[in-house]
Amino acid sequence: MDRVSRRYRDIEIVDDEQFDYTGYQIVRGEFFAHTFEPAIVFNKGKVSVNSACLRKLPETEFVQILVNPEQRKLAVLPSKEEEKDSFRWCTNGKKRMPRQITCRVFYAKVMSLMDWNPDYKYKILGKLIRSNNQLIFVYDLTTPETFIREEAEDSKAKYSRMPLYPEEWRSQFGLPVEEHQKRMQINRFDSYTTFSVKQDDIRKPVSSEAAEEEVKTE
Repeated sequence: MDRVSRRYRDIEIVDDEQFDYTGYQIVRGEFFAHTFEPAIVFNKGKVSVNSACLRKLPETEFVQILVNPEQRKLAVLPSKEEEKDSFRWCTNGKKRMPRQITCRVFYAKVMSLMDWNPDYKYKILGKLIRSNNQLIFVYDLTTPETFIREEAEDSKAKYSRMPLYPEEWRSQFGLPVEEHQKRMQINRFDSYTTFSVKQDDIRKPVSSEAAEEEVKTE
């Protein structure tokens, strides 16, 4: 008896060789709570990742941001300090925390590319993938959670607790299995553009609690 068989020997399992994935949709991760999933946020002229990104790459201190305008995808690539266009995405202390990065030109270009409202907050979930032996976070900019800025009774601005999703999501749970398997693959970086961020545009670090709250939707 192999190891898999021993693990499930006390569980009743029905063999069904006729099961077919045709017609199934993989439910979008955005529809579930995802505090511990890697995410990137665009808000008030700044861009930031959440703590989940740092946890998945515990040795990474510097990164580059790449954008594929045609595919509407953004990538965060681990890099070295001396590499051109790299910047520190976290604190360098014992307890690493995300940094909120002011990037007005880059922010405006993304807003224009995606036809987004610069007054709203956009959160995009990503995946850590390996391509050509290189780890990289990939974010599909066409699948944002959108938080509308609202005016509170005390005249202070706040964001809606319930995110808005693209209109086409209303009629589906997610992508068909076959399309889902192909969606987040990257074979080369030739069509990506690297954006630089000046170090003096980096704000002071935010606490881990504040960083999680920045991208929290619950």
